Amino acid sequence: MIQSEKIWNLIASNYDASEESFREIHRENLKKTKKYFNPGDIVLDFGCGTGNQSMGVAGDVKEVHGIDISSKMIEIAKIKLDPEKNQNVQFTQTSIFDKKLKRGSFDVIMAFNILHYLENANEVMQRINELLKPGGYFISSTECMGEEEKKKFSRFLSLSALLVMKKARIVSSKFYKFSELEDLIFNGNFQIVEAEKLKLRELRYYFIAAKKI
Repeated sequence: MIQSEKIWNLIASNYDASEESFREIHRENLKKTKKYFNPGDIVLDFGCGTGNQSMGVAGDVKEVHGIDISSKMIEIAKIKLDPEKNQNVQFTQTSIFDKKLKRGSFDVIMAFNILHYLENANEVMQRINELLKPGGYFISSTECMGEEEKKKFSRFLSLSALLVMKKARIVSSKFYKFSELEDLIFNGNFQIVEAEKLKLRELRYYFIAAKKI
């Protein structure tokens, strides 16, 4: 939605700095994800942000296409591209429903830390299934705020702020529990082949690798 694009554009310049504290989770996500790659794979990085994950897997596959609704995020991602190392990476400001993205085009679709921000998650999952080749993989890692320990006052404040933004329709957010996230993926016609609950301080993440049925 338009409000979400605006808010992500506003935080784009500080996004990489804010993600430093989550480096451990990102590293673990990429390590697990790379098990599902083949050298000839074409990968879509849905909600690519400033492109770190896209560039992190570029050496393991044939092509990586990073998409994000934020023009500022994509602008930063393009600046960070190394012309020597990342010749097979392309960044585009667009949505998952862009008609230029063709059915059965991708071997793997990655979606890191984005599912809980979707208003239309069920439709998105159907679209992801449509874009994957037969037997293709959907790889995601999602913060499950419905499972988190809300012990720290600072975390309580951040969650409260998120609720306020959600109510104001600045950003959409879903406080997933692990079981709800599994249901979302099952309902998108996927079979979960790997799932691991990850913890970073008081935060709970759910890494899921799922195969298109």
